[in-house]
Amino acid sequence: MSRQSKVLRHSNDNGLTFWCPGCDGAHAIQHGTGAGPRWGWNGSAEGPTFSPSILVRYPANPDAIEEFKEWRTERVCHSFVTDGRIQFLDDCTHALAGQTVVLPDWED
Repeated sequence: MSRQSKVLRHSNDNGLTFWCPGCDGAHAIQHGTGAGPRWGWNGSAEGPTFSPSILVRYPANPDAIEEFKEWRTERVCHSFVTDGRIQFLDDCTHALAGQTVVLPDWED
């Protein structure tokens, strides 16, 4: 994966990846031609806009100890990325649900 900008990484298969502060992990989309779902991209590496929304679901950890019981349910991150900002929708299961934040710089 190569650095596209301070907020995006680019993969060889027309993929773009950004850091999600809500999940504290990377999310990726595919753009351009190719198989599978594709997103529109405004072409900006510094202030990207992707369409449509990005929905990420990842499995729960049913073995989580009582202290982390919130991890026993499916995790959801649903957002719009517009002009370099992430608008987290209310169905997100993390603390940034309902908020809009600037895409964070991706540390090297």
